[in-house]
Amino acid sequence: MDHNPSVSPAVQLGAKLPLPLKRLADLAYNYWWSWSSDRIAIFQNIHPEEWQRCGHNPVALLEAVSFDRLTQVAEDPQYLKRLNAMATQFDRYMSEQNTWANRVAPQISAEHPVSYFCAEFGIHESLPIYSGGLGILAGDHLKSASDLGVPLVGVGLMYRQGYFRQRLSRSGWQEDYYVDNQFDRLPLELIRDPQGEPITFDLQVRQRTVHVQIWKAMIGRVKLFLMDTDQRRQRPGSIRWLTGHLYGGNQETRIAQEIVLGIGGVRALEALGITPSVYHLNEGHAAFCLLEVARQDMQKTGKSFYDVEGGVRDRSIFTTHTPVPAGHDVFSADLIDSFFASYWPQLKLDREQFLALGARRLGDPWEPFGMTPLALRMTRAANGVSELHGQVSRKMWTVLYPQHSEDNVPIGHITNGVHARTWTAPLLADLYAQYFGEDWASHVVDPQMWAKVDDIPAGKLWERHLILKERLVAHTRLKVRNSRQNRGEDQWQIQAVDNLLDPRALIIGFARRFSPYKRGDLILRDFDRALRLLGDSDRPVQIVFSGKAHPADEEGKRIIQRVMEWCRHPSIQNRVAFVEDYDIFTAQKLVQGVDVWLNNPRRPLEASGTSGQKVCFNGGINCSVLDGWWCEGYQADANGKGSNGWAIGEDAHTSDQELQDRIDSESLYRLLEEEIIPLYYDRDANGIPQNWVRMMKASIRTNAPLFNTDRMVADYVAKMYAPGVEAIEPIFASVPL
Repeated sequence: MDHNPSVSPAVQLGAKLPLPLKRLADLAYNYWWSWSSDRIAIFQNIHPEEWQRCGHNPVALLEAVSFDRLTQVAEDPQYLKRLNAMATQFDRYMSEQNTWANRVAPQISAEHPVSYFCAEFGIHESLPIYSGGLGILAGDHLKSASDLGVPLVGVGLMYRQGYFRQRLSRSGWQEDYYVDNQFDRLPLELIRDPQGEPITFDLQVRQRTVHVQIWKAMIGRVKLFLMDTDQRRQRPGSIRWLTGHLYGGNQETRIAQEIVLGIGGVRALEALGITPSVYHLNEGHAAFCLLEVARQDMQKTGKSFYDVEGGVRDRSIFTTHTPVPAGHDVFSADLIDSFFASYWPQLKLDREQFLALGARRLGDPWEPFGMTPLALRMTRAANGVSELHGQVSRKMWTVLYPQHSEDNVPIGHITNGVHARTWTAPLLADLYAQYFGEDWASHVVDPQMWAKVDDIPAGKLWERHLILKERLVAHTRLKVRNSRQNRGEDQWQIQAVDNLLDPRALIIGFARRFSPYKRGDLILRDFDRALRLLGDSDRPVQIVFSGKAHPADEEGKRIIQRVMEWCRHPSIQNRVAFVEDYDIFTAQKLVQGVDVWLNNPRRPLEASGTSGQKVCFNGGINCSVLDGWWCEGYQADANGKGSNGWAIGEDAHTSDQELQDRIDSESLYRLLEEEIIPLYYDRDANGIPQNWVRMMKASIRTNAPLFNTDRMVADYVAKMYAPGVEAIEPIFASVPL
């Protein structure tokens, strides 16, 4: 796009469109369009093939489609009617003042918003600056904050190439590659001053000056600010590429990125004239921001670090996301020396005092510097992301609180949720509108509303579920066919994809990061037993896998390779599929189309596990180890059998991993053989599995009102952002329909 610096990109894009379509430009530059199928269709219907080619990116679409085609669309009265209705919805949404947050917590204002720092944000597949659950959670947090009217700004990094893309070799080995993000073809705006010049600020990173510019993405009413070091005036090399890759590079790259995110994030907000009332650190990557807030407070007041530390703590909170030690960044004392020797004097601290801020145990001058200890020491409140994770975190970090018993370690919990409007299939959203009311999406925390799912006839729910399964199968076949073609496989192998999966048969989904503790191949552990289940001609079981292993995780890559060996097994090659290059779009197809969602981590290493929550909004049923959120979601009947899903193994774990794997795989096979498969294939005279549909409804009814980000964000407002607020106001999201 050719830019006139003094004119916003939305205005420039609108000037290229036929007059009746000008509002498309405004809509394209706000990701509000992404959490509703009818809004997505406004763009998709312009040119479905181009929509696919441009990665579901409306800005790229409008730039690519011919003016003749746009003129045709502009002459379609039905299209214009839908566009004008959507523009009216958008205007009403953006201008709404009587929001839930304004009524409940007016002390959080647009002038002093919550600032939400995170290393990744999963907003939509067209903005690929996310890797997995942390980013998706952050994206859903921003969407619900917008819906509830919480004054909040996001702070992150704009990666030139994002997270790695995945392809598998003929041997099933993961290969990593990167694709450039074309910033000027994304729904982003480079922040400029009144003269049209980019607003920038400087950072010192290892005695080198780094110039940083700021991009803005609109997520409904929420502004997401993304920092970028890839500028022409920056000398080529490592400094320019600091924001090249998400979670890429070595420890030096990681600490430099976290300096840009944390210290740079505070300076970016200062450059934009934003003074937050709360600094929310979503994971420890941004913990250096606390030091910069302290430095600025010292500069303004003339006080010492220890005098301002309490004030920094009072307006800062921290969410920890993993009990896995490798998920908590630590840096050697040498590395801290190299990057911060010129910074700690600005805090009027010596080396020992500075290192103590990140030390797990005090007194050792060579103790590694941990981002989580820094965050816990300098925030007034901290939380895990499920009840069990809160308990695990208190035990994990009790070393920082020698004066407290483990139960009294000041780490609470707010259980994660998902953004219902993003993850609910349009077919089911339409059904909910019929039976719950057109404004159902504004009341997702209301258990009485979700109880009405029992009013939906089993045949109607099952019919729509089958359509979603067909769409999942079609998507899987398309992706697998493309993968086989790209690998240069034989023509018969490519044609065989036409028979891959049967939408009428039981489909299990497993999609997440392929880390060893998540045990992606647990269901395949007993070769003969798994082969018998998958190869049954009368009651077949099918599995769709998807997910990436971290580039440095060799064991995770080997697990994917073992799964791919099953995909090629001659007896079951149509029953097992692996979808390459997992992204938000594939995730939506999976969580909306599977019958059963499988989650089998080694307990208690799954902090939350929000993918299973997404399944619930679509009538899928969870089969999971009692870890993360499922400890709170799972319900059993009087006989101890699951009534809204299934629990793998016992509510306990052993340190003997081989024994635990054997116990859990045996439990999983027993559940499949004795409960899941018989229940699925038990049909009435009309071919409807009445008891299965009953459990689908229980999955929706019991989980949907609890595990959504409207409830989650409301909890953050009441417990963390504005503690002491009496959140008696019903949680009502602004979702004009």
